Amino acid sequence: MRMLLNESEFTPGVSETVILDRVRAFVEQNAIYRQNGFVLADGDRLFEKAAIDSKYICAMINFVEDEFGVLVSGCEISEDNLGSLRAVARFVASKQPFAVG
Repeated sequence: MRMLLNESEFTPGVSETVILDRVRAFVEQNAIYRQNGFVLADGDRLFEKAAIDSKYICAMINFVEDEFGVLVSGCEISEDNLGSLRAVARFVASKQPFAVG
């Protein structure tokens, strides 16, 4: 096990704003509901506005784990954590140590 020798060796987590942008891009590329001019607000409920289903949630979990290196446990799969763009960004940021604003 390698120990952190000094603070400069540690890279802080990705900011919530960057996470939000990446999650938005994922949703826009993969959501079932794609209509010209459709805009998904940060707090819009994904199940209602983006017409996503359970397969999509699995894809979102895979994306979050691969993109940000966080693990999503079964008890964390909820609308509070994955129900909106903002919820996903907040959830991912909370799982990263030392995420920046």
